[in-house]
Amino acid sequence: MTALGHCADGPSRAQPRPLKICLLGYRSHPYCGGQGVYLHYLSKALVEAGHSVDVISGQPYPDLDPRVKLIKMPGLNLFESENPTRALRFRHLLSWTDFFEWWGKLSGGFVEPYTFGRRAARYLRQHGQHYDIVHDNQSLCYGLLDIEKSGIPVVATIHHPITRDRQLALDAAPDWRFRLLVRRWHSFLRMQIKVARRLRHIVTVSRQSERDIVEQFGVAPEQIRLIYNGIDTGVFRPMPQIARNPLRIMTTASADQPLKGLRFLLHALAQLRPQYPQLELLVVGSLQEGGATEQLLNELDLQSSVHFVSGISNDELVAHYASAGVVVCPSLYEGFGLPAGEAMACGVPVISSDGGALPEVVGDAGIVVPAGDSAALALALGALLADPSQCATLSATGRARIEQAFSWQLAAERLVEYYREILGETAERPTTMEAQLEAQIDKSAEAA
Repeated sequence: MTALGHCADGPSRAQPRPLKICLLGYRSHPYCGGQGVYLHYLSKALVEAGHSVDVISGQPYPDLDPRVKLIKMPGLNLFESENPTRALRFRHLLSWTDFFEWWGKLSGGFVEPYTFGRRAARYLRQHGQHYDIVHDNQSLCYGLLDIEKSGIPVVATIHHPITRDRQLALDAAPDWRFRLLVRRWHSFLRMQIKVARRLRHIVTVSRQSERDIVEQFGVAPEQIRLIYNGIDTGVFRPMPQIARNPLRIMTTASADQPLKGLRFLLHALAQLRPQYPQLELLVVGSLQEGGATEQLLNELDLQSSVHFVSGISNDELVAHYASAGVVVCPSLYEGFGLPAGEAMACGVPVISSDGGALPEVVGDAGIVVPAGDSAALALALGALLADPSQCATLSATGRARIEQAFSWQLAAERLVEYYREILGETAERPTTMEAQLEAQIDKSAEAA
């Protein structure tokens, strides 16, 4: 129902009712990866727009606005267990979901999206009547089909198809044994592809992801709605009181994930060291002991020049951005590219690869180089290190681009519009201004 307001000039236009929204996240680490970030800011923006939001999440749990209710849906959390083999208890044998999660981990698979989906579907069979819509954050689990079948409208966000990650991991695998492990780990993709094809409503966060979902997952284009992510420009902001070190490069990367392209940045750093011996790299991420990145650091003699930080808060992250002279995003593929957007919002010059959707975010407000090209990275870095005026220009244009084109308020407005369209409450399409904004993003990405 909608309420009618009145004013001196007569009745005002009926205000649309607030929605009751349930967001799902199978793994929502608040400071590592984009899924916890997405849940935090999207739920906050939806609440600020006047809607009621609950988040159902498995471990690790997200950091949420106090106005958002967190419904914990714990699994076995075996990736945090010191000894997963011994984590099984007799009570777990009474649950197929628990047993399958334990067996999946021991056999090298990643089954958390599947097991989370079973638990969430069971919960919503009892409590789903409280919600107007359920919005999944890339679990793409069979449970979504059960929820949809029960009569609750379902939307799923696909940030990018993980088939991209799998192929890059296979390409980087040293031998056939490792390739078998990669395929086993990504066996959940069979489920995600099947579910994505059957869901009626999918959201994605970039043009590049939209194309890849159609190509890689076989999803019909009419199932997909493009709604860009936002950046919190209140949190991610310039901090002029912190002294900037022009010889400090910063990047965000899971150190041993080939997708993130850290090895290309390390090679570029090694090329620049003779000219800039004080050059240093700060990596937001953890270093895996004995992993490929540690071996490369030893090979390039960069141990003293590269530092890793992990588990930091947003305030600490912003302070690190403020102290950096340049932020580099060397990923081979990104479905959106939050680190690039956050750095630009902080007024830091950005050098980005052209991997995936990064050019859509960076546009002409940063320097874009070919993905996987260490020489091009070194050339771009050298150019910025030698030209403080260009750094200042990119600082200003980067911040302006994020403020104008990417905000969580706009993302929430577009999502609510889509929710209401699904619910049959409106048939509105993006406004002329929003359509022009999307065209502007596309144009600047192509120019970059």
